[in-house]
Amino acid sequence: MPIGRDGWFEATRAISVEGGIRARTQRGSIGSTWWSRRFIDILERVCDKGRLTRGRAYARKGQVLSIDLSPGLVRASVQGSRPKPYRVTIRIEAYDEERWASIEEAIAAQAVHRAKLLAGEMPTEIEEVFAALGVDLFPRDLDMDCSCPDWGFPCKHLSAVLYLLAESFDDDPFLVLAWRGRGREELLGSLADEPAAAGLSQVEDVPFADRLADFYAPGATAHRPERRPSAAAPDLLLRVFPPPGDLAPALTPAYLRLGDAWQAGAALT
Repeated sequence: MPIGRDGWFEATRAISVEGGIRARTQRGSIGSTWWSRRFIDILERVCDKGRLTRGRAYARKGQVLSIDLSPGLVRASVQGSRPKPYRVTIRIEAYDEERWASIEEAIAAQAVHRAKLLAGEMPTEIEEVFAALGVDLFPRDLDMDCSCPDWGFPCKHLSAVLYLLAESFDDDPFLVLAWRGRGREELLGSLADEPAAAGLSQVEDVPFADRLADFYAPGATAHRPERRPSAAAPDLLLRVFPPPGDLAPALTPAYLRLGDAWQAGAALT
């Protein structure tokens, strides 16, 4: 059989499947958040553009049957032109417990990073936290393999999985960290317990009544001037710093009402 432009054999039409994983983005770029775009930028810098284009088409047609992510490893099944789906594997380094202990301590030392993660957000500065420890959040190199006969790298089957992986990062940024070896619940549980270890709880306990005058006052420094606050979960403060005793049930509704009032006022400005 003659060699074609697609690599090993003449390109043939992929077998259509039902129930495959279909990319939500049907045109233009895939990936809407900064962390998924960061992953896509790496791919598009090091991978063949033609195969990435065909991979996007596969992702949008729903040719990927399954994707399973675990620490250091992604396994997927992709339906190509042959009856038997191709097996795809993508490997990166998963960090061990000692390394993750250092990462969590560094994150906890930055109150804003810790608060954003506890609120389900991925702070843009988190890459700097990893870099300061001599490790990468996003992989520079991917150890990838596909059972198809295409000798190109990556083939369209791998590319399709990579694009869908990026889109899954849009839905859940903690998958980026889980791939590196730390699941969402484990990470958040560690961060919730981290202030004492990071020295953040060694603050003089001032009665709440004595802090009413400045409790809501915004802080600013020469390096971080005041700026208009962005919308955040109204009960974020209560989740990050739980009040003592049985105050949480009483304070939570009040914080939610304050958040609604703030958003209503912001909409009018």
